[in-house]
Amino acid sequence: MSEPILEIRDLQKSFNALKATDGVSLDLKPGQIHALIGPNGAGKSTLIHQIAGSLKADSGTIRFLGQDIGGLDMAARARLGLARSFQISSLAQEFSALRNVMLAVQAKEGSSFRFFRQVTSDRSLIDPAMAMLERVGLAHRANAPAAELSHGERRQLEIAIALALQPKAFLFDEPMAGMGPEGSKQLTTFLDRLRHEAPMLLVEHDMDAVFALADRISVLVYGRIIASGTVDEIRRDPEVRRAYLGEAA
Repeated sequence: MSEPILEIRDLQKSFNALKATDGVSLDLKPGQIHALIGPNGAGKSTLIHQIAGSLKADSGTIRFLGQDIGGLDMAARARLGLARSFQISSLAQEFSALRNVMLAVQAKEGSSFRFFRQVTSDRSLIDPAMAMLERVGLAHRANAPAAELSHGERRQLEIAIALALQPKAFLFDEPMAGMGPEGSKQLTTFLDRLRHEAPMLLVEHDMDAVFALADRISVLVYGRIIASGTVDEIRRDPEVRRAYLGEAA
């Protein structure tokens, strides 16, 4: 049986009296899409923040590729291969799509952004950045400022940036948010192919996408995982149906 790429054990995070993460444990294995679902305010994004390193857990362990990464910042975790796509776009809006991806390529190399303007013609940055834009179907918009991209195109750009980090695992926080049915369908197909490159922890409200993609689903309610299993197991679980799916048990 394959060893997990990502292991979370008894993660805890409180904000005063509110337990945002309450003893969460889960694994992400090679080739797997592990979906994390739950109602608004369940603590899903808070958990992703802790895994990515933008928020420090109060206690518990996060192991990535066998290494305890709890003491590493977000940049160090990204360099190890933990790539994150944000629920709310964090793109450099004034930069072109190409420059946004070039920044990620440069970050992967561990070089400074201080002299970025001097390397905008550097083929060692341009070529891999263009390759990532081509993979997500955005090469034709390479020179467009991120601020001028449509919502769906910004999602594509965020995935291109994540790919540029040559990830060992992806953290996706609601990639379907704001997309129409056709855009969600296209992104679902792309993510399904992407699992063979690196496994992903997927936070998503689009249940059609979740049920189509997930090998395993964990259900988070008030900071606690109340169920974890296959798609069929989660669909049949009476507590999940009451707490999240809105069905009678």
